[in-house]
Amino acid sequence: MLVRPDEKDPIARLLTFLAHGEWMAHECAQAQATLSMDHRMQRFLVSQAKQEAMHAVVFQGAVAWLAPKHLGDAPFFPALEGNRRMLSEALARQDLLETFRVEQVVLEGLGEAILTRIEQGLVKRAAPFGRLRRILLHQEEVHHGFGRRQLERAIERGEIDVKELSRKAQCYLALTDEMVLTLCDLFDSIDEDATAWAHHVRTFLPDWCVA
Repeated sequence: MLVRPDEKDPIARLLTFLAHGEWMAHECAQAQATLSMDHRMQRFLVSQAKQEAMHAVVFQGAVAWLAPKHLGDAPFFPALEGNRRMLSEALARQDLLETFRVEQVVLEGLGEAILTRIEQGLVKRAAPFGRLRRILLHQEEVHHGFGRRQLERAIERGEIDVKELSRKAQCYLALTDEMVLTLCDLFDSIDEDATAWAHHVRTFLPDWCVA
């Protein structure tokens, strides 16, 4: 794989960010499974929790290969922690739909968008483990699609008002933009535009979320 020496640190830090997000998604899916009364949904969420943990381990393995000195880093990402707080509050209220909005729709949309862009770069660099990378990306797509379907069905049943849904989504979008733009220096160092990445994330979100 063609990775310049000066790219190893920023890529490792980006993967560290993704690993933190995956562990958060793992914990959330576990908690969601305990809240759900639907057995099929429970099975999906238990499976998602296992997959998110696997994703985190894969990213940590890539960090160990690229820049071992960053392995075990525990950087503080304020925007990511902001989403963690909102998820914790929604779980405490047992508001399952709200957790789907934050985790499966917004955060999984962010993860899917970032992994899609990373995959494009890895293909150009003839990176190894192509099948594993495709599996990870497909699973992110499935998790994101699951959340979108749950909210679309809730809208159809009249359980959620679309205008209220869109209004609440704006604070999540602001945090998502902040998460991407916080990594500006990393994107600059690998010749990527953080603003373009932030815009790219929105193309993975439903209309009611970005309206």
